[in-house]
Amino acid sequence: MEETVDVLMATYNTKIEYLKKQIESILNQTHKKINLLISDDCSPNKEVEKTLEEYAKKDKRIKLYKPEHNLGYTKNFEYLLQQSTAQYISFSDHDDIWYPQKIEKSLQKLKKDNVDLVYCNCHQIDEKDKIIRQDYFKYKNMPLINKHSKLAISRYAGIGCSQLFTKEVKEKALPFFKSVIAHDWLIGFIANEGKGISYIEEPLFGYRLHQSNVFGGRSLNQNLFIWKEKNGSTFESYLKYRKEKVIDKAYLDGAKMCLEYSKKLEDAKSEKWIKSLIKYYESIKKSKYINFHFISFFRFLSGKNLTKKMIKEMVIFHFSIIGYLRFKKD
Repeated sequence: MEETVDVLMATYNTKIEYLKKQIESILNQTHKKINLLISDDCSPNKEVEKTLEEYAKKDKRIKLYKPEHNLGYTKNFEYLLQQSTAQYISFSDHDDIWYPQKIEKSLQKLKKDNVDLVYCNCHQIDEKDKIIRQDYFKYKNMPLINKHSKLAISRYAGIGCSQLFTKEVKEKALPFFKSVIAHDWLIGFIANEGKGISYIEEPLFGYRLHQSNVFGGRSLNQNLFIWKEKNGSTFESYLKYRKEKVIDKAYLDGAKMCLEYSKKLEDAKSEKWIKSLIKYYESIKKSKYINFHFISFFRFLSGKNLTKKMIKEMVIFHFSIIGYLRFKKD
């Protein structure tokens, strides 16, 4: 007998073509016992609401929610988690395409490995559904986690739309603290504190890259270009980028979030480790040219499938002057 999976989709001004493809790809999963919970975050484009209502009339598995005011990306997913009642949960973007066995294979893997979370690989697709990258794990140097790993703290365990996790994880995550910067990072951390995490190397969905995604899987070079267009390419601009957009936003803020939840979960061992991680991040923020805490870098951030990413991080964290030369060139 199939068990129910709640699929949580947060929408906002989605391009209708993409929205229809994503909804249909979820409804056409081989695992049929699903609820598709959709919360539209006050989209100004009324075609989004009209489209969602049309689909809800055709399939009783769709449940629509309309918050009274705009919640923002992360809070909208918190709202959806609060509505979920199923034993298993998946996050969904509003513009991807899921392959038919995404839920089935993810649930099988989760049960087989007896873990709290499974995340899968994906293809990256463009605006016309053309595959532009075959292996997202390889492209983004995603950490590959089996059971338990420090990388679920210092990094994150899969992008949200690749995750399937248990109700127990959801209950520990709610309500979100103010420190929550990414719902998927939080879910991975809590799963890691529980029964653990597994991954699936097979791509099970198409992850869309286009100009209006919230995150979109951009490369480092793309993010650097956007920053330099606005802030210039001086050494001072680079140091500001390094501090605000890299160390703070992509690393330190996540560590602070995990620290707050480690206290909630009463995990003294993780709490101590995270405090050391935060101290390391604070130290590299202060360095202007070279930072010599190389051992700490490998202690906190090394892992399987991460070699190329670690080289880039080592330059940014510990050799700012070299990082600037690349920043100026790219």
